[in-house]
Amino acid sequence: MDKDQITKKLEEVIREEFPDLDDVNMNASITKEYGVNSVSLIRLLVAAEEKFDISFTDFELALDEYESFGDIAATIAGKIS
Repeated sequence: MDKDQITKKLEEVIREEFPDLDDVNMNASITKEYGVNSVSLIRLLVAAEEKFDISFTDFELALDEYESFGDIAATIAGKIS
């Protein structure tokens, strides 16, 4: 699965978990732009685990590990390759 496919699939997960979002900018700050907090991040990552058939470590579930949705996509890419 290439980077574009991962990004597209992650965007689907983001839209499922945050249905009120009009636009998803993969490079915007998830906390400042989208108001993501630690609870909503864990919900998103659990949904991504199911969608991509991967697992995040406890360390990877921390909000301070991700500045943007693009950072999450990069972590997923590392798990798939």
